[in-house]
Amino acid sequence: MASTEIIRVPELETLLNLDPYLQPFVPDFQRRYTAFVKTLKKIEEDEGGLAPFTSSYQSFGVNKRPDGGLYFREWAPGAEALFLTGDFNGWNFYSYPYKRMEFGKWELYLPAKEDGSSPIPHGSRLKVVVLKNTQLLYRISPWAKYVVQEEKKITFDWVHWDPPHPYIHKHPSPKRPRSLRIYESHVGIASPEGKIASYKNFTDHVLPRIKDLGYNCIQLMAVMEHAYYASFGYQVTSFFAASSRYGTPEELKELVDTAHSMGIVVLLDVVHSHASKNTEDGLNQFDGTDACFFHSGSRGNHDLWDSRLFDYSNWEVLRFLLSNLRMWLEEYRFDGFRFDGVTSMLYHHHGMGTGFSGDYNEYFGLQVDEDSLVYLMLSNHMIHTLYPDAITIAEDVSGMPALCIPVPQGGTGFDYRLAMAIPDKWIQILKEYKDEEWNIGNIVHTLTNRRHNEKCIAYAESHDQALVGDKTLAFWLMDAEMYTNMSVLVPLTPVIDRGIQLHKMMRLITHGLGGEGYLNFMGNEFGHPEWLDFPRLGNNESYHYARRQYNLADDALLRYKFLYAFDRDMNHLEAKYGWLAAPQGYVSAKHEEDKVITFERGSLLFIFNFHPNKSYTDYRVGVERAGKYTIALDTDAAEYGGHQRVDHNTQYFTEHFAYNNRPNSLMVYIPSRVGLVLQNADFQN
Repeated sequence: MASTEIIRVPELETLLNLDPYLQPFVPDFQRRYTAFVKTLKKIEEDEGGLAPFTSSYQSFGVNKRPDGGLYFREWAPGAEALFLTGDFNGWNFYSYPYKRMEFGKWELYLPAKEDGSSPIPHGSRLKVVVLKNTQLLYRISPWAKYVVQEEKKITFDWVHWDPPHPYIHKHPSPKRPRSLRIYESHVGIASPEGKIASYKNFTDHVLPRIKDLGYNCIQLMAVMEHAYYASFGYQVTSFFAASSRYGTPEELKELVDTAHSMGIVVLLDVVHSHASKNTEDGLNQFDGTDACFFHSGSRGNHDLWDSRLFDYSNWEVLRFLLSNLRMWLEEYRFDGFRFDGVTSMLYHHHGMGTGFSGDYNEYFGLQVDEDSLVYLMLSNHMIHTLYPDAITIAEDVSGMPALCIPVPQGGTGFDYRLAMAIPDKWIQILKEYKDEEWNIGNIVHTLTNRRHNEKCIAYAESHDQALVGDKTLAFWLMDAEMYTNMSVLVPLTPVIDRGIQLHKMMRLITHGLGGEGYLNFMGNEFGHPEWLDFPRLGNNESYHYARRQYNLADDALLRYKFLYAFDRDMNHLEAKYGWLAAPQGYVSAKHEEDKVITFERGSLLFIFNFHPNKSYTDYRVGVERAGKYTIALDTDAAEYGGHQRVDHNTQYFTEHFAYNNRPNSLMVYIPSRVGLVLQNADFQN
């Protein structure tokens, strides 16, 4: 195949029909697709196919052979020699040298003991010793499956993980949900106690809560091992190791398996956009050079994150990263990934000092890192080919066109992208505007402004808004009064009343109108107070803010229970009617003076009155489908901390009276600061 040959994108016309404005960029799509196909073909020719290539975790690092021996393999192109040392040989640095192979690879075989047992016991500590320029460098295998940090030690140690009774998965993975309701979670903070919580705690105490709340998907953060706990898991040091802070690999497997038994899929927050700069317990300078897994020189450094950047054009880097995805899917049975930092991956400028206006020229040309883009295409192709029910989500703030379009149509192949403008809009509104100044049209625009046929995960807030330096929606709304006035035994103050009502409304309209999936960060469903801050020098290593106080939602004397109950019933209503899987909602009204928004989605009618003090009787609302409507959800209900101003026995009958471009209409009473969801009683969902 000639290097200049351009391969036609087989279904590109489908993309161009969706968005004709992409026509001038056809050469870019063809060039990207050609690079993807050529890389895929080379994998087929040189490695025997994508399946064996991405199973390299079974041949690199350390793996047990059928005869009981252990086979070690590493890629260290800059090393002059490699040795294995550890507890098993009294830390003799030279007694077990690796054999140099082709293409920078090294291998070592240790036969089984005479009794057939492993030459290295389970739980033994190991190190790879790299000889470079007469220096001995102590390293952890990039493929290590388990690393631990002993008390009072700064660095992590590689521990040989070969349990005598490995966990056996008991439950099949659930089918991919049509509607994705995601509970974004961090195992370490999933407890009211001021300590690092465990996988076991999450399995026993948090999974039942997630099930009760009606979420059908968990996104697990900070699982890939990271030396610095306060990095929130985004400075990964060991890509194949499940963090030992929370327990063992077997306990994480049990967590995923138990979630599957509840019908909940589990996504891993995967960080392939960069890596920690750590050397002794990270990937950086593994072979003693500035390169290896990363670009050398300044291109290999992310100045804002102070981390290393992968060289996605390197064959062994592709092997490493694709195999990393495969391992989490195969060994732990994760159901897909949320890819972190995709914007940084897509562009040579990494999104730093660059704004995205929506001009299509920003997404094509020399500023795009097409090596990285091809890696993402390969990742999605591999995941969806080998695991058809797996889910991939991109964290991209730039709005790259076709990111969530299938690869054969010229896209990158993600299933969803995060609708990152929505939480920013809510925070901006709360910070800058009085309630009577809210721009209703702008809210609707933000909630509906997404690319046609590219699915979005909507959220009112995520972990980003909970971090120290920012505030959650609940804290923006109620601030210091959350400390004194959340008890049902004290009078309801105007601040708490406003906060509780708007918290429900903002989340409901985001859920109903903002995307094809919905995400909530753990604890925010009940208005978790304060912020999230991990132990660090700046806070005297305190765990006070690195926890989730679920006990607040369980306390019958606190108003948090109202927000919890509303979130639960909102999710269960979506599970019943499936509006997230329905086409984008049709907005029939966005009235600036009245502060009213109405829209239909699926078979439901959503009505919101954001006015701080005006209620409306006999308010006409246009609808497509005629019939009798009843209340399915009411933010003003008593069980949600509302004022019970709407009679739930009311039946709303449509008139054949066209209104707001809808053929029918009905009359409703809409109290101030209330959201209603009406169902058509004559229509079977």
